[in-house]
Amino acid sequence: MEKKKVAFYNLGCKVNDFDTESMCALFQKAGYQNVDFNDAADIYVINTCTVTHLGDRKSRQILRRAKRKNPNAVIVATGCYAQVAPDEVAAVDEVDIILGTTHRGKIVDEVEKFLNDHHRESYVENVWDNRTFEDMPIAEQRHHTRAFIKVQDGCNQFCSYCIIPYARGPVRSRSIQSVCEEVTKLAEDGYREFVFSGIHIASYGKDLHKEINLLTLLEAVSKINGVERIRLGSIEPLLMTEAFVKKMATIPGICPQFHLSLQSGCDATLKRMNRKYTIQQFQEIVGYIRRYFTFPALTTDIIVGFPGETDEEFCQTKETLEKINFYKIHVFKYSRRKGTPAYDFPNQVDAEVQHQRSQELIALSKTQEENFLLENDGRVQPVLFEQIHDNGQMTGHTPNYIPVEMPAELKSLGKIKEIVLHYTKGSDLMRGTEIKK
Repeated sequence: MEKKKVAFYNLGCKVNDFDTESMCALFQKAGYQNVDFNDAADIYVINTCTVTHLGDRKSRQILRRAKRKNPNAVIVATGCYAQVAPDEVAAVDEVDIILGTTHRGKIVDEVEKFLNDHHRESYVENVWDNRTFEDMPIAEQRHHTRAFIKVQDGCNQFCSYCIIPYARGPVRSRSIQSVCEEVTKLAEDGYREFVFSGIHIASYGKDLHKEINLLTLLEAVSKINGVERIRLGSIEPLLMTEAFVKKMATIPGICPQFHLSLQSGCDATLKRMNRKYTIQQFQEIVGYIRRYFTFPALTTDIIVGFPGETDEEFCQTKETLEKINFYKIHVFKYSRRKGTPAYDFPNQVDAEVQHQRSQELIALSKTQEENFLLENDGRVQPVLFEQIHDNGQMTGHTPNYIPVEMPAELKSLGKIKEIVLHYTKGSDLMRGTEIKK
């Protein structure tokens, strides 16, 4: 009998991406054939996003598009939008099954149940009743050199603009044993770099034994044979005390690349956002990182146009960014999310003002990126080559995540080589020259 075909569409973050691949693994284990979303399939699984209202809208669009591909297909909505707005998702007539951010380990069972009785179901549960990490099967890794490892889910921070705690629930940490088992298998398969991701990885271990935290996890993984690089996803700034940074710098393989979500460079705005640090504290944290790591790449997120952000507050943010001098700044316009405190805040900022401020910071980010690349010009760095392109070039990254391009060599793919970096003004990557031994 011909295998049933299942197709996936992922919206949103790296954690969603990992969850999608894990669900794909469940279907493959059950004997289903995975096909491209643009192909005809018997089941379409859409892993939705709700970070912005645009994410909500795109999620609905993709759900409807899937049904048009095959009117007889089973349409499954899962993920954050399905979790926080199940009634809105249920209003999309094309949807057959709603799963949310829990219960995904039973997705195959629920699909097969629907195939038998054709009864539309919603399995959305109260995420705050869920206190255990859902250990999904090892996800298929799309890259051949870098593996993304989900180590944590949930968030207890409740920033005033953010819907994610309501979508993902409380902090749940994956056991060190489970993480190490996955990393060991992937290292045996040839992976050399591992990126730890989660909704709030700074909270790793808070729900486990009191002696377990992110440092103990990093130390355990660093001892696994074949692990040459470890990267961290977005990090809560307050985790990075001087003691934490100093200890982390001694762990083999830790890459000097850190994404610290600042969100605003103004203390008054940070307070309205319910962020727990001040600009002075953030600047001290940056100082620790630059003290204990060589040429660290520091990136950040900034929200412009948060309710009540005046011209003066925006100027303070820009001055802070200029003073810190990041490698890259990811700029987002504030998106009003129903169900968050900031939705009802007074003095919502006009869209045109948001756009102007966004463009200003994007230009600043480009300048700072060029400055960072120029600072690294002429350095000799180990580059892990990850991909060969049709133009005869191969690309990889330094430990501080600078992209490097040079003529392709098949034997270099998946290998780490000592490379001299060359920067050309206006470029967003470095040219590389191999050191001949």
